[in-house]
Amino acid sequence: MSDESMEIADGIKQLIQKFRDDQTSAGTWEYPFESSISTDAYMIILLRTLEINDEELIQELVKRIISKQSENGAWKHFKDERKNGNLSLTVEAYYALLYSGYYSKKDEKMKEARRFILNNGGIEHTHFITKIILSVTGQHKWPSFFPLPIELMILPLAFPINFYSISVYGRANIVPLMIVADKKFATKTTNSPDLSNLYTTRDDPYFSWSRSSEWRSLHSLLQDSAKKIIGIPKELHLLSISRAKQYMINHIEPDGTLFGYITSTFLMIFSLLALGHKKNDPIIKKAVNGLYQFKTTVKGYTHIQLTTATVWNTSLINYALQEAGVPASDNMILKANQYLLKRQQSKYGDWVIHNKTAKPGGWGFSDVNTFQPDVDDTSASLRAITRAVSGNSSVKEAWNKGVNWLLSMQNDDGGWPAFEKNTNSKLLAMVPIQDSEYILTDPSCADLTGRAMEFLGKYTSLPHDDPAFTNSISWLQKHQEENGSWYGRWGICYIYGTWAAITGLKASGVSTNNPSIQTGVKWLKSIQNHDGGWGESCLSDKKKMYIPLGDSTITHTAWALDALVSASKQPDKRMEDAVQFLLQSLDGQKWTEDYPAGQGLAGSIYFHYHSYRYLFPLLALAHYKDKFMKA
Repeated sequence: MSDESMEIADGIKQLIQKFRDDQTSAGTWEYPFESSISTDAYMIILLRTLEINDEELIQELVKRIISKQSENGAWKHFKDERKNGNLSLTVEAYYALLYSGYYSKKDEKMKEARRFILNNGGIEHTHFITKIILSVTGQHKWPSFFPLPIELMILPLAFPINFYSISVYGRANIVPLMIVADKKFATKTTNSPDLSNLYTTRDDPYFSWSRSSEWRSLHSLLQDSAKKIIGIPKELHLLSISRAKQYMINHIEPDGTLFGYITSTFLMIFSLLALGHKKNDPIIKKAVNGLYQFKTTVKGYTHIQLTTATVWNTSLINYALQEAGVPASDNMILKANQYLLKRQQSKYGDWVIHNKTAKPGGWGFSDVNTFQPDVDDTSASLRAITRAVSGNSSVKEAWNKGVNWLLSMQNDDGGWPAFEKNTNSKLLAMVPIQDSEYILTDPSCADLTGRAMEFLGKYTSLPHDDPAFTNSISWLQKHQEENGSWYGRWGICYIYGTWAAITGLKASGVSTNNPSIQTGVKWLKSIQNHDGGWGESCLSDKKKMYIPLGDSTITHTAWALDALVSASKQPDKRMEDAVQFLLQSLDGQKWTEDYPAGQGLAGSIYFHYHSYRYLFPLLALAHYKDKFMKA
């Protein structure tokens, strides 16, 4: 055995042992799903507004928020964020710290934060989500109208813009938002701080759509259309609000949260207050208790996750371990499979609106999801349980249900979405809500399409000339960038999308010599760093162009190496250098260890998956070893 082979074998063994040590008794891996301090700030604001004085939790969250402040007084989503900070994030942190009661405007850290806020345009220039949070808590004036009126709830599906043309990812937040915006609801407590010192002008601060007569006309058009269709204008408004409330109630998870997210649950609680519910209402109390379950610890600090990533972590790790040679009969794999099989969903969710003939069988992202499956978690969970299908009728039945659901979710354009089929309205993408294309639509994307193709091509008997493959291959080829890369919607970003696309194309029977694969490989090699690794900035997603990080990350390197392994007949120096970078980084403590590898909303929500630095190197090293180092 060569020295390189021994090193790779040792690295794989080390990573397998890491996962063996970290698995819970339930068979899961509970690595943190870390984001910026926004969710910590939201929790403080929520608790103080509801007058739930959990001082222990509030103090813990305050400590994490303060620990993340930069020297210039700002807060960032990621290290290389432009302007040396994020205005909206800094306003949210400032607000939460003041509301906590443990910091005052006279504290030097708060003075520094205020200087940064004012130097960057003040509250007037924050993201609309920040302004909504400020508005419901009495810190910002509501706009005269919201682009999507509450009457959207009763427009028929045939209407060009209707409630279900919005993606479920957007509906989860838009429904409670429409209620509070309609009511122009605002609530304060005796401890509410005064943020008037964060405005830069005495002019009326506005939302992006407030001064647009064009979008005011759209708002009126939607209202008028509803009146003409329903024909009961006097009761129209009450009916719309009633349907919005009922939609929320019907989509509360068993843990009490709305769709299992802190953002939608936060807005739901305020919408219920707007509708007259008391702060101690059982629905609100249960929702808050659900959010408590999102607590985790990151480097000694308490953090409120956007949601939990238990299914995602467990399915990916389970699969990577088996790719690395851990047998399906190993107790670690058996326990993980048992958990995943329990989390397969049997309920009909909103996905059935645009996918009427399909039956349930998908998996969701979070441990609390029971009716919102997604394409990526489904293909990941199916990979994990595939080796357990043989000789086990119950696993085979679950696997077949999952495969059928996954196939049914392919969009008409040939690609795969995240949550719902054919919800990519061009009209909605133009609605003047910041980042509407990310919030309101769920289009096909290269990462989800490639990963679905990789699973179907590698683990099912679906023939390569099946329309599922031919249509998805065409979609990927059509959406490849001129430089050979693909944009990845749910990861950072072009490296992620290119990895998924290349591995998906290869598994679907596309030749290595195909121009799409060759140009993708050429692009990956062209951006490799001198240390053998790869690294991409989070700035890529908002700019819609590849921007190098300037340093290598272990996750980006694993993605790039795995793509090259998939598309290469023999290893070359670039792959060997990448292998060495991964092996030397397994115990490393570079600053890039904490750099986000996932995105939720371009420019506003980024995720650091603590599992990624272990599972993707394990996957890439295992594939490299199996393909190039077999005896």
